[in-house]
Amino acid sequence: MIDTAGVTNQFTGIGRLGVAFSGGVDSSVLLALATRTLGPGRVVAILGVSPSLAALERTAAHQVAQHIGVAVVEVATREEERAAYRANGPDRCFHCKDELFTRISDEVVSAHRLDAVAYGENADDARRPDRPGARAAVAHRVLRPLADAGLGKAAVRDIARALALPCAEKPAAPCLASRIPHFTDVTPEKLRQIELAEAGLFRLGFTDLRVRHHGDIARIELPPEELVRAVTEPVRGAVRDAVLAAGFRFVTVDLAGVQSGAFTLPLVGVAGV
Repeated sequence: MIDTAGVTNQFTGIGRLGVAFSGGVDSSVLLALATRTLGPGRVVAILGVSPSLAALERTAAHQVAQHIGVAVVEVATREEERAAYRANGPDRCFHCKDELFTRISDEVVSAHRLDAVAYGENADDARRPDRPGARAAVAHRVLRPLADAGLGKAAVRDIARALALPCAEKPAAPCLASRIPHFTDVTPEKLRQIELAEAGLFRLGFTDLRVRHHGDIARIELPPEELVRAVTEPVRGAVRDAVLAAGFRFVTVDLAGVQSGAFTLPLVGVAGV
């Protein structure tokens, strides 16, 4: 396994640690390493819950934490009450993370006697220009052990496999708000549409996907190897029915496949990240 001392050494002197946890590979590896180092009684997994978190992701996060052996504390976040979040500029992620870390500071740190809070930013994401949430972490003095140890996406996934985490092969799953084009308002209704459409597509057996919200139009992103199946009967009809049932009028499939940072990267002027 990859040497993880660069991560675990950062836990020295910490009595009790809170980990901002989503159930994704990065935060799960961080949670597992913290638990191995400090012990399960000294680590708390903190899951932010709001309309932008799909129910499937919420359930999966609890399952991963249970596998690791750590209790989950759910924190209700209210980013939708922030006008800047609803306005959905390229800095939307900052306002969402700022809300999460504010709630953790106000509601969790004292109640669970935490000495520090950490989150699962990796070294590759730390270099990306479309991750404004990192600014919120700095402002709230949240630790980022994976990034500071120089561990990128591939290394973190290798550690997840070595630790036999159930999410080791899980594709990235950004929040539902990331499916809405910037400068188009984020609303609970749109988030619910996206969640319903994606849940319907997952039930059809697709392994990774995004449903981008363009008003009446749903633009589906799938791995390239799953595109042919998506447009071949009987699956084609089932895909259309699932998306229309979520409240969209038109259904399209994007030939470019799944795209990370599809809405944000063009606005920050960097390509090929």
